[in-house]
Amino acid sequence: MSSHQVSDAITDQEGQGSNQVHRWRAFAVLAVSFFMTVADLAIVNVALPTIGRKLHMPESSLQWVVTGYALTFGGFLLLGGRAADLLGRRRMLMAGLFVFTAASLGCGLATADSFLIPMRCVQGLGAAIVLPAALSIVMNMFPEGAERNKALGVWGAIGASGATVGVLAGGLLTRYAGWQYIFFLNVPIGAAALLLAPRIVPDSRLTTARRRYDPFGAVTVTGGLSLLVYAISTAPQAGWGTARTVALLATSVALLAAFVVIETRVEAPLIPLRIFRLKTLAGANAVSLLLGGSFFAFIFIGTLYMQQVLGYSALKAGLAWLATSLTSVAFAGLSQALVTRGLARLVMAAGMAMIGGGILWATQVTVHGTFWASLAGPWAIVGVGTAFAFIPVSIAALAGVAEHEAGLASGLLNTTQQLGGAIGVAVASTIAATHATTLLHQGVAPAAALTSGFQWAFWACGAIGLAAVPVTYLLIRRHELAIAVASASAKPQPASADV
Repeated sequence: MSSHQVSDAITDQEGQGSNQVHRWRAFAVLAVSFFMTVADLAIVNVALPTIGRKLHMPESSLQWVVTGYALTFGGFLLLGGRAADLLGRRRMLMAGLFVFTAASLGCGLATADSFLIPMRCVQGLGAAIVLPAALSIVMNMFPEGAERNKALGVWGAIGASGATVGVLAGGLLTRYAGWQYIFFLNVPIGAAALLLAPRIVPDSRLTTARRRYDPFGAVTVTGGLSLLVYAISTAPQAGWGTARTVALLATSVALLAAFVVIETRVEAPLIPLRIFRLKTLAGANAVSLLLGGSFFAFIFIGTLYMQQVLGYSALKAGLAWLATSLTSVAFAGLSQALVTRGLARLVMAAGMAMIGGGILWATQVTVHGTFWASLAGPWAIVGVGTAFAFIPVSIAALAGVAEHEAGLASGLLNTTQQLGGAIGVAVASTIAATHATTLLHQGVAPAAALTSGFQWAFWACGAIGLAAVPVTYLLIRRHELAIAVASASAKPQPASADV
């Protein structure tokens, strides 16, 4: 792609025509920014019991430390992508890094859940600005073909390992420094990224688009999904048939319906419905929703099982997740190699089958389980599945997308994944809590009741993961994926060595 071709679609500034070495330096800054946002969804998991004790948080509030971040992250990603395209991608990247870093500092300084949870929501907002801007810059830096697929392969590997590495880091920091440092860690990293971005990251934006946004769309979709998660989370205590729960669910449905109406009426909708004419993009986002709903809920429930039933410390629980993160990293190169050989759809389906199957294997956990007997196998299988699923999903969701809609497509992909995670955590938590409470009322011992509740939650998470397999074959178009990876197929050697 020449500088003349790029200037037809975007405004190049400060280094868009830089050489390959400079592109990969910029990619490193963008990848670190991406990794922070992904890891922060999971990094609090192993610290939740400690946070709950230190801040005297009720059990019902702990879930919101995770879902509050995920909801604002997913709910405002599309608006973040639109703003990045129109206002300048590097500018919005830096704005998002500032918000994310400042909110991280606020989280670490929190002394009550009434401050921590809002700060986690602001963190999610910062992540929603950072992520689409960063991925759009990656899309503009690398020409379509082998080099872009290599970059997206590394990007997908970071996404696949970010959650589990976050859990491990959370365990180490909670054990040796204190729970506050899972948030304080972001401050120097975010500050360094802010200093480096204007020096080595190229800027770009759309030059012909009128500056039209869709704030009402962002507010209605985020509000509707937040109420949905809140209603699901509180239903076990309030009762599913009570007026309160019904009213919350009805309001959620009304807000989501209003979002759909808004998207058909506004001049610049967050989600132009025409984009779903790209069948592979639509299928990739459906898989992404199910991927988030199964995998992130699995990490949440698995961590609670290890700490509340097996008595693992935050550090030991974090170390246990190495079985997932290391296998994910180890198999990312194979996944990328298979994708570049034209097997992306098969790799995606296999990945989701392994995620779903591994989680179903975890339903066999017991009250007196050990790591090697109960956890190592399912934890590792899910790790392989993430390597196989994340990479082709990342490529498929951007296949055939015009350059000027890169922010929209990247935002849509990550929106479905994060919102899937928030809803999945809420559903799994509700199933576990409802079943465990029922057993406790029947006189079952607490450890046995908790274990059975977690087993039921694993069944739900596994079913969500397996549901993505038929979706992959029904919606993903092989020829559209083939176009996206054609150049890499001709040169299959890149990417695997660098993942």
